[in-house]
Amino acid sequence: MDNQQKANGFSRRDFLKNTVTAGAGTLLVNPMNLFSQDVNTNNQHIMGKNIKSKGYAAKDNSGKLSPWEFERRPVGEHDVLIDIKFASICHSDIHQMKGDWGPQQYPQVPGHEIVGIVAAVGSKVTKFKVGDRAGVGCMVDSCMECDSCKHGEEHYCENGKTVFTYGYPMKDSPTGISQGGYSNNIVVRDHFAVHIPEHISFEQAAPLLCAGITTYSPLMNANFKIGDKVGVAGIGGLGHLAVKLAVSKGAEVYAFTTSPSKVNDIKSFGVKEVIVVDNPSKLAPFKGQLDYMISTIPVQFDVASYASVVKPNGFFTQVGMPVGFQLTLSNIGLAGSRVNFNASLIGGIPETQEVIHYCADNGIYPVIEVIKANQINDAWDKVLNNEARYRYVIDASTF
Repeated sequence: MDNQQKANGFSRRDFLKNTVTAGAGTLLVNPMNLFSQDVNTNNQHIMGKNIKSKGYAAKDNSGKLSPWEFERRPVGEHDVLIDIKFASICHSDIHQMKGDWGPQQYPQVPGHEIVGIVAAVGSKVTKFKVGDRAGVGCMVDSCMECDSCKHGEEHYCENGKTVFTYGYPMKDSPTGISQGGYSNNIVVRDHFAVHIPEHISFEQAAPLLCAGITTYSPLMNANFKIGDKVGVAGIGGLGHLAVKLAVSKGAEVYAFTTSPSKVNDIKSFGVKEVIVVDNPSKLAPFKGQLDYMISTIPVQFDVASYASVVKPNGFFTQVGMPVGFQLTLSNIGLAGSRVNFNASLIGGIPETQEVIHYCADNGIYPVIEVIKANQINDAWDKVLNNEARYRYVIDASTF
């Protein structure tokens, strides 16, 4: 938000609400509803029929994936069919497939950083037309009726009906659960797809659908000022984007990593300083020095020691999700630092569209390595061994 917006009393929440409202108005007047009916007439061969799909799935909790052919639901009146071009790998994919977050139904296709081309649209779809560039992130449905859903926070659906992109019960799915993006196509309710602008490549856009929005949302809600000292703990797929986003917003960024091999990379992202935390004592010189900190660390760690680098009454946000969604906290450690600890869960659809455009407009791109489907298992091993640099992106043409 720039100074003029502040002067006008215009808040970022106002922007998101207006985006939702404007989008609803567009749906009422957009002539694309007529075009979508024509498209449907031309695509009768798929309408009303299950969509054949192929991808890589977990068949058990071994953490290994293998090819799998399955079917998705027919394209409904509010749905779009997307031919997937790229899907990137998130640590969450590994956690869930291994059962780290609870028992899973298999086979299950992971993947919630999905980009591709709209191949078909339902009769009531006005948001997209065939040929549009589209992306799908961490959600594919919600109640669409509660206050949170109506105001762009579908991930906090008050009726508990948020459906995440893979592994969640779906009565209209032929497999009984939502199936993700490690595949050649996906059928999704149009509201839960976002537009991918032309001035960012599919490969670069894919990680923004989870890693981008998961870090962008809390960073924007932190409302830090230009020149504020912002810490980022854990410089992987999420963390390196958090660094780039915070730098782009004018923060003086301090990056905390356990990987000495990443230091030169991280410096190139524009940070003020890189701190290699090979033992807790490395945090001591920064006690009470930072205005805000975001942690993307997805495993157990000493939260209180990291939080202690934030000024008293400042805020520390945890976005990394460890095994069992559980973190062990030192109450006396947090009490001693007087730091406010909180956690954040992705972001809503309007905010996801916002980060896509922000990154495209400002040249904020993830560092990626494009791989083929038969390299997924090796890539997962590298993610677990902290060897990823920094986001693996799967070429969906290889499924």
